[in-house]
Amino acid sequence: MRKNLVFDKVTIIGAGYVGATIAYALMMGGTTSEIAMVDLNEKRLAGEVMDLNHGVVFVPPVKVYAGTYEDCKDSNIVIISAGVGQKPGETRIDLLKRNIDVFKDIVPKVVEKNDKCIILVVTNPVDILTYATLKISGLPPNQVIGSGTVLDSARFKYLIRQHCNVAPGNVHAYIIGEHGDTEVPAWSITNLASLPTENFCLQCVRGRAHECRETVFNDVKNAAYKIIEGKGATYYAIGLAVRRIVEAILRDENSVLSVSSLMEGYYGVRDVCVSLPTIVNENGIAKVLELPLSDQEIKAFQHSANTLKELLKEVGF
Repeated sequence: MRKNLVFDKVTIIGAGYVGATIAYALMMGGTTSEIAMVDLNEKRLAGEVMDLNHGVVFVPPVKVYAGTYEDCKDSNIVIISAGVGQKPGETRIDLLKRNIDVFKDIVPKVVEKNDKCIILVVTNPVDILTYATLKISGLPPNQVIGSGTVLDSARFKYLIRQHCNVAPGNVHAYIIGEHGDTEVPAWSITNLASLPTENFCLQCVRGRAHECRETVFNDVKNAAYKIIEGKGATYYAIGLAVRRIVEAILRDENSVLSVSSLMEGYYGVRDVCVSLPTIVNENGIAKVLELPLSDQEIKAFQHSANTLKELLKEVGF
């Protein structure tokens, strides 16, 4: 248990679009009473903090300020959203290696100040960097979480809801595996108002359930690409997704979220971080759930994990 951390304080490492939007989402939700933001770009950091503070009169009481790694010492959660952008002509592996170097600088500074906090990784590729954080930090696996497919699952629920014309609270669905191209839609455990999708589709006037599934999943998988093409980056929805994870931790909710964490034999997968429905509480990862997936989904999940393992080998893990 981590009861020795008495404040509901969050430190965010990285004040770019995603980090700043996470801070905004936490403020709007009244999720925490204190937010420290840390960034190498002091000018950008000062501007973001000033802008956020000009809105504190409109939200529940919260203290937002430009901090340092010293602020990690009494933080319940340290969110890492820092990273480097891709250079022209740079390969994905080269970019990944540079981001791992960034994490080799950040993570020890966090752990030096606080080895009891939950580290929540948001920087992409999130599964690889969650695993890297776990290995660099030496922390127990329950304390290192990636945002994983929480956002992908939200997109999945939204698109099912939109297609089937049902309230979002009646849709229960998860994307599992990598947050990326090999992610897997867990259709076998998806339900609408407690009805399996097959049963619900039988009552749907549209018919063509298989074609609809393919359309919905392709829209989920390609969503980020479309958003980036339109506006250059994604940050609103991931900010809200991270807020949801933070709420589950700070409120000790035991909520089920598809976060990324270390696999320890689930569906035969070990020693890699990917997403499965997981009980999240004040200790971080409380329990990873092995739900009754289809054989096809298990194989796809294993393929997703193995793809990430190959990438980890290429970058020295």
